[in-house]
Amino acid sequence: MRRVQSTPVTAPTRLADIAAQAGVSEATVSRVLNGKPGVAATTRQSVLAALDVLGYERPVRLRQRSAGLVGLITPELENPIFPALAQVIGQALTRQGYTPVLATQTPGGSTEDELTEMLVDRGVSGIIFVSGLHADTTADMQRYEQLRAQGVPFVLVDGFSPKVRVPFISPDDRAAMKLAVTHLVSLGHSRIGLALGPRRFVPVQRKIEGFLRVVQDQLGLEPAVIESELIQHSLYTLEGGQAAAAALLDRGCTAVVCASDMMALGAIRAARQRGLEVPDDVSVVGFDDSPLIAFTDPPLTTIRKPVPAMGQAAVRTLLEEIRGQLTPTGPDAGTYGEFVFMPELVVRGSTASGPGTGGRS
Repeated sequence: MRRVQSTPVTAPTRLADIAAQAGVSEATVSRVLNGKPGVAATTRQSVLAALDVLGYERPVRLRQRSAGLVGLITPELENPIFPALAQVIGQALTRQGYTPVLATQTPGGSTEDELTEMLVDRGVSGIIFVSGLHADTTADMQRYEQLRAQGVPFVLVDGFSPKVRVPFISPDDRAAMKLAVTHLVSLGHSRIGLALGPRRFVPVQRKIEGFLRVVQDQLGLEPAVIESELIQHSLYTLEGGQAAAAALLDRGCTAVVCASDMMALGAIRAARQRGLEVPDDVSVVGFDDSPLIAFTDPPLTTIRKPVPAMGQAAVRTLLEEIRGQLTPTGPDAGTYGEFVFMPELVVRGSTASGPGTGGRS
């Protein structure tokens, strides 16, 4: 791996560079670098961020001492939404003086339990789990109660279980389906399919609940018909999306809502393999708004997962736990409930009016 060396801040021209990057005056940059008072915390943070972006070495007096290690466990990094979330969480931890430790599961590699044990053995101050076993309704939740009994603070992101008495951070998956289907119905689509991952996962079950409700309300279809004809389970991969979309297209769907952007790219491939154009013949909606997804062909209409808000909330909640400042808010003693964040519909070029409804909208 190539290592980029930091450059000490010395020359006046570098002050100008930093000032331009941070959007402040050179005098303000000088005050921050020299540790002088009279600079707002947000402005100081902007200057420090500019130093980092430009590759300048922070003066020794400005280097925060680590308040401890915080583990972040993710299921994989191939889906770009996980690195994006890891970046938000890592930056938020660093700003608070903590050192993030990223632990990623890989096929045939360490399991979540092994990664957890490794982090605990290294004395981490806390752990953030993203899309872990807590999202799997068939998994044993006792592992989390055992971790809690060890006195290790942790937060669970993307997935909920009433059996675990810790804070949860989630997007509103049901609302996401309402946004996607309402958009497609407004374009004249009446045969809308849903491509998602295995049924045992909590986010999948919630998306199905939202999808069933909105399709029944807006298109008048019976739940049994929706379940048997318009919902297709597969894997959260490009190939999984391709397989699921192929099945839905065979059933006459003119639009496909996917549970991830990677699956949506697979859905577009499935349409093209049949000689269909996206969006003229088939509309596709993704989920996540992963980095660079706006630059696909066509640019993907998607449901934007509130990654910055979720990542910052996970860090804020964990640090409150670590400091003993988190107050139980759930219905039962000792529970903290779930913090749910609203997603957003981002309309781009992969959705258009349904075939026979008057052309592209």
